[in-house]
Amino acid sequence: MGRLKVVGRAGVGIDNVDISAATEHGCLVVNAPTANTIAAVEHGIALLTAVSRNVAQADASVKAGKWERNKYVGVSLVGKTLAVMGFGKVGSEVARRAKGLGMQVIAHDPYAPADRARAIGVELVSFEEALTTADFISLHMPLTPATSKMFNDETFSRVKKGVRIINVARGGVIDEEALLRALDSGVVAQAALDVFTEEPPPQENKLVRHENVTVTPHLGASTTEAQEGVALEIAEAVVGALRGELAATAVNAPMVPAEVLLELSPYVALTEKLGRLAVQLVAGGSGVKFVKVTYASTRGPDDLDTPLLRAMVTKGLIEPVSSVFVNLVNADFIAKQRGLRLTEERIVLDGSPEKPLEFIQVRIANVESKFVSAISNSGEITVEGRVKDGKPHLTKVGSFGVDVSLEGSIVLCRQSDQPGIIGKVGNIISEENVNVNFMSVGRIAPGKQAVMTIGLDEEPSRDALKKIGEITAVEEFVFLKL
Repeated sequence: MGRLKVVGRAGVGIDNVDISAATEHGCLVVNAPTANTIAAVEHGIALLTAVSRNVAQADASVKAGKWERNKYVGVSLVGKTLAVMGFGKVGSEVARRAKGLGMQVIAHDPYAPADRARAIGVELVSFEEALTTADFISLHMPLTPATSKMFNDETFSRVKKGVRIINVARGGVIDEEALLRALDSGVVAQAALDVFTEEPPPQENKLVRHENVTVTPHLGASTTEAQEGVALEIAEAVVGALRGELAATAVNAPMVPAEVLLELSPYVALTEKLGRLAVQLVAGGSGVKFVKVTYASTRGPDDLDTPLLRAMVTKGLIEPVSSVFVNLVNADFIAKQRGLRLTEERIVLDGSPEKPLEFIQVRIANVESKFVSAISNSGEITVEGRVKDGKPHLTKVGSFGVDVSLEGSIVLCRQSDQPGIIGKVGNIISEENVNVNFMSVGRIAPGKQAVMTIGLDEEPSRDALKKIGEITAVEEFVFLKL
């Protein structure tokens, strides 16, 4: 649609958002994963205890005027094995509380760290072991193509007979027809379901009406405190995203902690401007395919978080030569779509690690350059920059050392090194009433080739640029918008 900046999901699950489409269009997707965590945990425990003691069925029986104490004899939780399927925020907290109820807790999650499980006395096991040893199974995984109908006829054929299943995650992780068959056969003794494939489920749904099934209408996050917390969390995430901040709850962008973002912010501007400068030095910049970004730092290579910087280089390379909008969300997608291969290198320098980066270099390979005879090497364009006093600076163009602020615009002149060139160019620009904010000259040796870099606050006219090109000693020049 062009105007959509952010989608906020007031809760954890984002299966109702087309993440790939949002990413393609640079739309940030944020959720609220923490505020309702405890509410979901408590509801899971409530269903666990309710199903073990037939609370819902006994309640209905008494209200119908019956007194069926023998029919609703329950099972104890103490000493029973609970398998927690999905050991994320909710699953791990369910496990913690189940331990407090005296249960033996195991968990299956291929992505969960073993040390986190050990810290609360939970053993991570295989999917097969969880199925065959659990007396109770509590589901806490997201709905993905891999987890869709994970509990099906084949799965139920391997569970311990008489198992009880609790689902406060997503309805689609269970094949409801298969669960119904497992309940009718006695393989599954009872089920407690807060979520369904179709919500609300049809009135004739046999699973909902089954005597051994306890159901609630998706109440996992429905506490007064959780609803207020989710509202605040998602509002803060959306407002932050609209301000250009990176939300900690972003679903489709690299997670960048606030302290890291604060430290890297001046380098974000530097990397984008280096990308913009480099691509404008290339004849037909849209044909750029191979780019190498080098980060030089006195810190270890593992201490530098580069996805944000890589995205900004991509933005700088693509936006000046196309109508595509690039941001942190869609940078990698757009680069892949356009056949742009961007590699990264980290160089560790000696010295005290007072700042995250000493310099950043952007190299474009296999190109024709407007400055090919002076600043390229074997068809390569290289630009290098640093952050000085919190501002981005260009410090190298090809083999020429320069020093110019990357704020505003730049004129690069390749020239014969001789007296008076700086004055002539300066006079032409001053006649345009355009302010020069920085000027630097790099040369091979006195009287040889030189590159003059001029920073401008405004864009000069075409006539002024033409006059610069007509200066005898100026062999080539290029005007760059940053």
